[in-house]
Amino acid sequence: MKSVKAFLMLAIATILTFTVSARELNIVPQPTYINIEETGDYVVTAKTRVILDVAHPNPAYRFVEDLSHIYGVMKVAKRGKGITLSVDNSLHNEGYTITTTAEGIAIVGGSEAGMYYGLQTLRQIIITNEGRVPYGVIRDEPSFDYRGAHLDVSRHFFSVADVKRYIDILAAHKLNRLHWHLTDDQGWRIEIKAYPELIDKGSMRKETLIGHGLEPKWWDGEPYGGYYTQAEIRDIVEYASSRYITIIPEIEMPGHSQAALHALPWLGCQEQDVEVWTMWGVTPEVLCAGKESTYTFLENVLKEVIDLFPSELIHIGGDECPKDRWKECEHCQAMMKAQGLENEEELQGYLVTRIEKFLNGHGRRIIGWDEILEGGVTPTATVMAWRGAKIGAYAAEHGHEVVMVPLPICYFDFYQTESREGEGLHIGGHINFEKVYSWDPFEGISEEARKNIIGVQCNLWSEYLNNLKMVEIQLLPRLGALSEVQWSVDRRNEDTIRQKMESMRKFYDAYGWHYAPYYFEGRK
Repeated sequence: MKSVKAFLMLAIATILTFTVSARELNIVPQPTYINIEETGDYVVTAKTRVILDVAHPNPAYRFVEDLSHIYGVMKVAKRGKGITLSVDNSLHNEGYTITTTAEGIAIVGGSEAGMYYGLQTLRQIIITNEGRVPYGVIRDEPSFDYRGAHLDVSRHFFSVADVKRYIDILAAHKLNRLHWHLTDDQGWRIEIKAYPELIDKGSMRKETLIGHGLEPKWWDGEPYGGYYTQAEIRDIVEYASSRYITIIPEIEMPGHSQAALHALPWLGCQEQDVEVWTMWGVTPEVLCAGKESTYTFLENVLKEVIDLFPSELIHIGGDECPKDRWKECEHCQAMMKAQGLENEEELQGYLVTRIEKFLNGHGRRIIGWDEILEGGVTPTATVMAWRGAKIGAYAAEHGHEVVMVPLPICYFDFYQTESREGEGLHIGGHINFEKVYSWDPFEGISEEARKNIIGVQCNLWSEYLNNLKMVEIQLLPRLGALSEVQWSVDRRNEDTIRQKMESMRKFYDAYGWHYAPYYFEGRK
């Protein structure tokens, strides 16, 4: 009799364990708090109404739009039962709560953005759990204010539709910044009305390197180009804004500017004619830092950029600038003498400082790659630490806001497996899902300086990514790992992440987003 009772108790325990585990919510990124009741689901269907907060209608309409191709067009109403939305300013600005009962689903956000992120969580549950939302409570807020991804459209150009799809992927992972790399040696991609030559000449290169070798046999011989009109940029900025993503434009200076030099030769020290570059890497051709006409050009460009992008931060590049031309240039040497500068490194600092003052005077702040630290920028400049975590720590210790993007961990153009089998051609390196997930962005940074680490970002350089499918495969599923670093840095759990990503895979499939299979296959 005892053995029968023991068997029954074991069977009941097994059933209960299965029931609880079956009701686990595999949400990426991990919420702050989840309390799910043992029984009861609210089932979302095409007939479920979304009851909007009249003062903040955008999240409701975006949610309905995001589910439309799966559920059809759900009805948005001003009153009734279903999915109700409201704002409570006592919550974290981007935080939210979701309360699910038999009466419906109530989402309360700390702001419109908070409501939107609550709806992103709900969308994930609906799609991965066949519309069934367990009764219970979810509370959530992000770890970092800046949660970014970068997109290089200079090496390879991506259409307006491509950029919007990229934005959709970022939004689903609760990112709130898109760092848009718009100019480089291989192409100028933004219309500037003061200088039409920038797109007439600077947006097109005569051919593209298609391999790592630098011999002529590795070029395709096909003209390549593209650019965004100002109307298209405004459209993309609005699209991102309605998904609570701020676009930070990057205008490279003084290096990585050969496309601009081709369009406007007078920007160079020797004013020689150079081609839009057809190689990857670092060219010696840079903007002349000794002529006032260069500063006039940069200020005129930035005036139009400011008009197009509401972002407080404007990225000015500042990285990988060779000084060979400046050493030979009479204008640069004269500027150094006039300003009391000892070397060409200080001359770059002078240029960056002038641009910083200009942007500050227009109500904006600069953000730049960590080389800007070498020129004496003020603590109001935000530093993007790419050359290693130690530089990020140094910048934070000296009072700068820092976005952590260190090599190699945040470079999603790198290979995803050690063997590289089946991955095609990429720039190099090896960063798998596990390395991203286990990364500590605070490593080596004092408790006092940690407050200056405002965020984390992945970079996607497009030298070897010539279409959006390739971009998506490099981005996913690693963005799932990064989103947990960005949103849930202290809540990560290596024991549960694979299960959560298997669920997230269903979400990717529902939207037709391409992702690399290696993590799911167990390859590292």
